[in-house]
Amino acid sequence: MSFKVAFIGAGSLGFTRGLLRDILSVKEFSGIEVAFTDMNEENLNMVTQLCQRDIDENGLKIKILSTTNRREAFKDAKYVVNCVRVGMLEAFATDVEIPLKYGVDQCVGDTLCIGGIMYGQRGIATLLEFCRDIRDVAKPGCILLNYSNPNAMLTWACNKYGKVKTYGLCHGVQHGHAQIAKAFGVDVKDVDIICAGLNHQTWYISTKIKGEERVEDLYELMLNQQDMLDNENIRLDVMKNFGFYSTESNGHLSEYLSWYRKRPEDMEKWINFSSWIQGETAGYLRVCKEGRNWFETDFPNWLQEPAKEFREEERSSEHGSYIIESLETGRVYRGHFNIMNEGCITNLPDECVVEVPCYVDFNGISVPKVGDLPLGCAAICSQSVWVQKLSVEAAVHGDIRLLYQAAMMDPLTGAVCTPGEIRQMVDEMLVAGEKWLPQYAGEIEQAKVRMEGDLLPYRPSKGFIVKEKSVEEMSQDKEKARAMAGAAAKENVK
Repeated sequence: MSFKVAFIGAGSLGFTRGLLRDILSVKEFSGIEVAFTDMNEENLNMVTQLCQRDIDENGLKIKILSTTNRREAFKDAKYVVNCVRVGMLEAFATDVEIPLKYGVDQCVGDTLCIGGIMYGQRGIATLLEFCRDIRDVAKPGCILLNYSNPNAMLTWACNKYGKVKTYGLCHGVQHGHAQIAKAFGVDVKDVDIICAGLNHQTWYISTKIKGEERVEDLYELMLNQQDMLDNENIRLDVMKNFGFYSTESNGHLSEYLSWYRKRPEDMEKWINFSSWIQGETAGYLRVCKEGRNWFETDFPNWLQEPAKEFREEERSSEHGSYIIESLETGRVYRGHFNIMNEGCITNLPDECVVEVPCYVDFNGISVPKVGDLPLGCAAICSQSVWVQKLSVEAAVHGDIRLLYQAAMMDPLTGAVCTPGEIRQMVDEMLVAGEKWLPQYAGEIEQAKVRMEGDLLPYRPSKGFIVKEKSVEEMSQDKEKARAMAGAAAKENVK
């Protein structure tokens, strides 16, 4: 069996290497073509070295095509895997640091809130260029598997405007599935779930044990687990009020809603510092910086260690390899993917992107009808959908008015800032991100003029900030540092 898989943003060490291992663990794929591309040639070369060594030591004859020319990488590809972070850490810092001056405190800032909105403006502009190249040089019908955030916005733009069949992939559903299984005291394989909603706002609306619906028992069971009380207090509070468990961890979930991060004095009861995802201000940015620095320092040691083994039992739960396997071999796979709604969730707009159960086999990707979400869950998702739609249309058309509106409609941003503050904050972020926002070139020039005039005063948030660790400090726990380097590099974070 032969076909070509291209990875863009392949300089993401942990993610690229892990997903390649997953794909090449499928015995039928021992002769496929693999291409890596990234604009960061240094990172690309390092990851290619590691992955090629893995391939060689597993006895496969595959030679990775490694190139900074993405059209060369895309040529004749049947699948393209995207894990790009547009603007890398330089731009990412503006997504969380500028809003802090206006009182908007984010833990991650990559999906919704003002950080996710601006991240989407950069990503959509770039991914539409990728789609153009895929249409031009890839194999007809090439599928784009998108792992980059904001996942729903990017997947929406690629399908609607990029005219490339795109599926958004995430692993939040799998993590929550494991938590649910633990609450019931059973193996994951013994729990059947239906999860539906938006990426990072997906709801476990059905939980069956041996065919018996047990979703109404879940809240009380989770309250009896100390680790849930310690680490998932926001998720449990949302579950208390809306009846269903959400996919996203505390810190991430808190920035999609209007209630938990708008007043510093209230934030204290929701945030702990056991890990960055518990709500730490700009926690993901810190982890990405630390992971980048550690990888660059520790890379020679990675080369000295045993290669990854391409074995079925070593495969991760990431959807990408299973989708490709099912499409190529016909073996059925069920997972939760981000797709155009088109009537799957009946009380959300048809054209939005939803995360729902899907089935994959020779016939393609089939989507069962979910029906209505529970009303409260639908209400939360509906508000986010309109922020996403405004953001997508703003990014595609370079429409600053729609961009202002998206930020105003965002739950947390709107809970903290006035319309005037939001317009000024957006102007400041546009100017800071000028080199990654070509569609706003004319608007940015006008924003620069406005930023030189009379400005509204800043109302900075004190934040809940953890000091970034040096390489020397990280070396005290090398195992943890290495895990962080891999986990933080889902997207290209150099």
